[in-house]
Amino acid sequence: MKLTDAFKPLDDKKFDMFHIKSLLTTGMGVFTDGYLLSSISLVILDVMSTFGITKSNPSYTFWLGVLDGTVFIGAALGAIIFGILANKGRKTFYGVDVALMTIGALLQAFVTSPTELAIVRFLVGIGTGADYVLSPLIMAEHSNAKDRGKLIALGFGLMWSLGAIIASLLYLGISPFVTPSTLWRIILAAGAIPAASVIYLRRKVPETTRYLLRIKGDVKHFETVVKQIAGKTVNVNEDLKDKNPLLMYFKTSGRIFAVAAILWFLYDLTGYANGLFGPTLIARSIGIYNPAIFSLIVSAVFGFPGKFTGISLIDKVGRKPLQALGSLGEGIFLVAFALLLPKEAFLPAGLLLVIYGLHDFTGSVGPGIISTAGMLGVELAPTKVRSIVQAITVASGRTGAAIASFLFPVLFISVSKEVAMMFFAILMLIAAALTWFGVPETKGKPLELASQEEGIKENITIKGE
Repeated sequence: MKLTDAFKPLDDKKFDMFHIKSLLTTGMGVFTDGYLLSSISLVILDVMSTFGITKSNPSYTFWLGVLDGTVFIGAALGAIIFGILANKGRKTFYGVDVALMTIGALLQAFVTSPTELAIVRFLVGIGTGADYVLSPLIMAEHSNAKDRGKLIALGFGLMWSLGAIIASLLYLGISPFVTPSTLWRIILAAGAIPAASVIYLRRKVPETTRYLLRIKGDVKHFETVVKQIAGKTVNVNEDLKDKNPLLMYFKTSGRIFAVAAILWFLYDLTGYANGLFGPTLIARSIGIYNPAIFSLIVSAVFGFPGKFTGISLIDKVGRKPLQALGSLGEGIFLVAFALLLPKEAFLPAGLLLVIYGLHDFTGSVGPGIISTAGMLGVELAPTKVRSIVQAITVASGRTGAAIASFLFPVLFISVSKEVAMMFFAILMLIAAALTWFGVPETKGKPLELASQEEGIKENITIKGE
């Protein structure tokens, strides 16, 4: 029996309420991630001021990096831990991730030192790293083949932008009425609300059929879940449990897994350099001093429409063209911004903001809904190693983000604004070339074909006969 035949009812299933519920349940974790990471960029200067860390302080750049970066270090660790655990059950630990995010977000309101805040944000990071492994994994394995790209991109690309927009709106709404030291505590702690809202729903998500059949080998449970989701009966009369060693998949497909990880690393290195310091360092360099206004314009006017555009095209045009062209556009607009930045005294802030915003728009069209959604990791890896490959790609991206949180302030403040922006522009141009020459297309294919799992299974069967 072919694997594609076993999963055909799920792959052919039309988009319905099950997919919508799955989208909400998985997407709220990334909404929270978008909120938490964007909100710190809005209030970081208030946080520093509260703890007496000013620009004249020799540790100013250090604490900028630490308070922004510890969440990513935690995320890399959380991704690896939960990527390994996910091979014991996709839903077994689903809900633990958002519970960690809820607890961490609330604790941010009660810290009394920058060290305590860094530790708490490390805990938040473990939760977000876990979520970036589990949510795309579960969403992909529950999706139909036709709409899988849209579902993953909606749940992870678009929801992140929505979280960022809500953070900016909340900041603008309450900042006139509270002191800066109270403001940042409220803003950061509010991230607990969306995370807590889906803990119960996540515990009720059915186990994925791919896990049940290919990893656990539980045929009866598999058939029950297929009937529950697709309303159709599938009878599996043979053992389809994957008995291949894990290392075999890394030997046969390791190069593709590495490319997926490198692309996420490059995008997060660039994306979080701009996302974390755009509302403060970059905004002030072009004469905009309200971080929420800058963040709201970039997210709502450029980022959100870019992701919506990408989502509408992803299952028509494909992953590879969008990722390559989006990275190329991002690199081109960052080059233009870097070249024009020295002339900011003679150019209107609005013009520079548009050029900067267009880098976010083009990036959002492609890598913003593909790399950051973990789409390549879950689509290019066979079931048995899917959670581990996804963990590697997440950890790679979060490592890039952590490096950005330390590197960008040094480049921007201590070296040159123009050098900093040009450096990240070059990274995205490299990402465009790497995508075009190193990533296969997965549009519209069942996961077993996109990852070549079906072919590997058939080859081994033939050899054993």
